[in-house]
Amino acid sequence: MIQGTMSGAGKSLIAAALCRIFVQDGYRAAPFKSQNMALNSYVTRDGLEIGRAQALQARAAKAEPTVQMNPILLKPTSDNGSQVIVNGVPRGNMKADEYFRYKTSLIPDIMNAYNALAADNDIIVIEGAGSPAEINLKENDIVNMGMAEMADAPVLLVGDIDRGGVFAQLYGTVELLEKDERERIKGIIINKFRGDIEILKPGLDMIESLTDIRVAGVVPYGRYNLDDEDSLSERFNAKSADVIDIAVIRLPRISNFTDFSVFEFIDGVSVRYVSSVSELGEPDMLIIPGSKSTAADLVWMRENGLEAAVKRYKGVIFGICGGYQMLGEEITEGGSVRGMGLLPIKTEFKTEKIRRRVNGVIPDLTGTLKPLSGAEYEGYEIHMGVSSGDTKIGDTKIISKGNVYGTYVHGIFDKCADKVVNCLCAEKGVTLGDTKIDYDLLVERELDRLADSVRESLDMEFIYEILNGGKV
Repeated sequence: MIQGTMSGAGKSLIAAALCRIFVQDGYRAAPFKSQNMALNSYVTRDGLEIGRAQALQARAAKAEPTVQMNPILLKPTSDNGSQVIVNGVPRGNMKADEYFRYKTSLIPDIMNAYNALAADNDIIVIEGAGSPAEINLKENDIVNMGMAEMADAPVLLVGDIDRGGVFAQLYGTVELLEKDERERIKGIIINKFRGDIEILKPGLDMIESLTDIRVAGVVPYGRYNLDDEDSLSERFNAKSADVIDIAVIRLPRISNFTDFSVFEFIDGVSVRYVSSVSELGEPDMLIIPGSKSTAADLVWMRENGLEAAVKRYKGVIFGICGGYQMLGEEITEGGSVRGMGLLPIKTEFKTEKIRRRVNGVIPDLTGTLKPLSGAEYEGYEIHMGVSSGDTKIGDTKIISKGNVYGTYVHGIFDKCADKVVNCLCAEKGVTLGDTKIDYDLLVERELDRLADSVRESLDMEFIYEILNGGKV
């Protein structure tokens, strides 16, 4: 099991790297996270919803993502509440205190999922959440040391040195655990290291002496173009515009921003996340992404001036899922909220969530992206809103009006990002050379690159010794 000293310590990518390493070494491996809190989600082939991080880890393990890999998914709807998804299906919204009382009733679901995976695999790589030393949340824990106990799993503790204070993180985490919990930690990983490791070694010796836990390795800082789990993503850091400048509205409750990762592989294309009119500038394409609270995020855009800026903008506007709904005329979610009026649709939220994988051919489009007409797409839908008002919506997964486009399909750009960029280049009168990419191949290469770095950095003989209960 991979646990961390804090959120963002790098648990997800370390887990993905180990999944790939174990598969490379001839084992059947699978990821598992009992409870994930994230707005980036994925729909399995059987129409069930799991965290996007577990889908990436499944890919690292060369396995089909299944709901057993993430039986509980919490999708925040406010600062104090989340939609609770169990075994891929929503069970309603709960406040934090309500869920805190409810969660232990989900232990049978967790163990059924874990045992199903364990029956078909040699190694399960379990990911924790946040920190195991959140002493106010430790009671009835089901995701950190509680999960390690249920699975009888040895633990590797990951600390993030890039944000400073890594030895205090590690020592403090270990000291706040109970004796039996400390004994589960078999190794420490220092993650995101930059610099001369010789200077670090005295600290490694000291932390081993203080905790009586061996350092399993020091993983260097690396940038990997792989899906992020949540809003701690480095993708949100300020970036300068490139030859082709794509701006994404950073909504307060942004979801599935991994839809745009494919563009980051194309040289000369920048993807910027903006949350104010002053940051917007004059991009070549403006994207309004998905949202867990569509009406509330539209009101946020209205209040801070971004809606007015979008309506003044004359370039390509593309709305995905919640962003698509915002571009319409009206959103009914409890009450009624006026939309931006840029697409001829009205959206009404239902109690049933639509979850499905989809594929097809993009219909005839208008405007700058007209050359995309006829291109193949595949992806998935996750939404509770049902849109109507344009006769084409029942037959196609994307509509357009002038230079405004909307779709419910997450992953719509994965197979046609190069065509989108070529359209934007033609409109701007610039060239970027060869923009053709194979997104699947590039992701595989990134996973291999990540695994190579982690394999080189960790004492894998020691890791296998841990897996074998202390026997080489």
